Amino acid sequence: MKRKSIHQTAARVRRGEESALQVVENAIRCHEASDLGSYIVFDADGARAQAATIDAAVARGDDPGPLAGITVSVKDLYGVEGLPIRAGTRRELPARWQREGFLVRAIRQLGGVITGKTHTVELAFGGVGLNPNTGTPVNPWDAAEHRVPGGSSAGAGVSLWEGSAMLALGSDTGGSVRIPASATGVVGHRHTTGQWPTTGVVPLSTTLDTVGLLTHTVEDSRYAFGVIDRLAGHATHSAAANPNQVSGLRIGVPRSNLWSGATPGIAAVVRNALDELEHAGAHIVKLDAPELDEASEGYLAGELVQPERFESLERDLPGWMAILDPTVGKRLESAGDVSAVDYVAILRLRHRLSATLHARLGTQRIDLLATPTLPITPPPLAALSQLDVYRAVNRDMLSGTGPASMLDMCAVSLPAGLDEQGMPVGLQLIGRTGTDYALLDRAAAVESVLGTNVERLGVPPTVTMDIARTHLLQTLPHIEIPPGRMAAQPGRS
Repeated sequence: MKRKSIHQTAARVRRGEESALQVVENAIRCHEASDLGSYIVFDADGARAQAATIDAAVARGDDPGPLAGITVSVKDLYGVEGLPIRAGTRRELPARWQREGFLVRAIRQLGGVITGKTHTVELAFGGVGLNPNTGTPVNPWDAAEHRVPGGSSAGAGVSLWEGSAMLALGSDTGGSVRIPASATGVVGHRHTTGQWPTTGVVPLSTTLDTVGLLTHTVEDSRYAFGVIDRLAGHATHSAAANPNQVSGLRIGVPRSNLWSGATPGIAAVVRNALDELEHAGAHIVKLDAPELDEASEGYLAGELVQPERFESLERDLPGWMAILDPTVGKRLESAGDVSAVDYVAILRLRHRLSATLHARLGTQRIDLLATPTLPITPPPLAALSQLDVYRAVNRDMLSGTGPASMLDMCAVSLPAGLDEQGMPVGLQLIGRTGTDYALLDRAAAVESVLGTNVERLGVPPTVTMDIARTHLLQTLPHIEIPPGRMAAQPGRS
């Protein structure tokens, strides 16, 4: 029996073959059986009420929408009517921040069921996933130590493995969708900057902010992106006639720090994945891309994001600087030192770098760029007790994803394998500005060769057998898993 995708599950609910309430009750049971700590607030009663409304619409003969009954976790950076919002801070934000913006309204309009608010790094300002204020979710891939889940959408990927959500809403400024996707072994898509409105979301950077989706598979991301994108006013996209065709795809491997800065083990996992794609007919092309390194340096210098974070904080939440945790507050102390000249210079630099890189990709007919998503293994939480260590790790975890953000490109992270510590490694595929549909089509082709996350990685050791059998292993009926442990698919990395 094949595991039902988001499309298949919604189709069954729309036809009345499965009730939205059944889907929701299953998600609630999974949440109650989990101790991964993905949510700051889980709204079981609210989810049941939403499901009842959807089922009533089906009973009347109405169509509740293409996401009917799909359970959706929401990063606690989004306003959701009736649910508190803290944005990872020590106290609740004023009630006006509960107002819903584009993406949450779209989820409701399309029939999705919001299950609750997942943890975020304080004010989304960090890529590690740590939050001393509200708690740090457990990365499900290490049963012995509490490892960080990646941030700033820290609870998003964890909620997918927990089984309480089929779709997770995150946000991505410098990598906050792709980083947790890589760290937890799921799929994360950063759309082209400006593709969707960021209304109803606590801002980090007015220049780079995007909203985004995490899912188990590219197929799920591709479907959800398509139905939501129509509500953003974009023309209906016709999916590629053969999205599973890797043969002929030209994948660029840049000579840059995105590769040389990765640990040897992580680089090897991603290279092995590219070798498989080459064997399947893709053309792997090495190329110079100095713009990526310059964009990374520009992002990490903080001359763009930090002043914009500081300005919006002072404007929208005056006085809150004093209550920020040092992992955030100390890094913002120098934001006022950035001059107007430096700020304008970094804005101009990123446009120049984007133009030159896009021209090079066109000249060499490169369809995608491929890099490791994260250059390091997600560390144990206990290793980050010193602020200087945290800062260094945070810099590392943002270094691979920041360039695509700075250059207004779209990007997907999907699982490439497990490293020597048994932790997921992400393959980042970067597309040109405005090519989100082509990127997702090509990522689907890549996934058809490498396999889905469960096929590629197996199932995290912290996921209970009941959840695994119900949600994750129906695609793989031939796998035998001994009691008490989860095994990777034979023949996969």
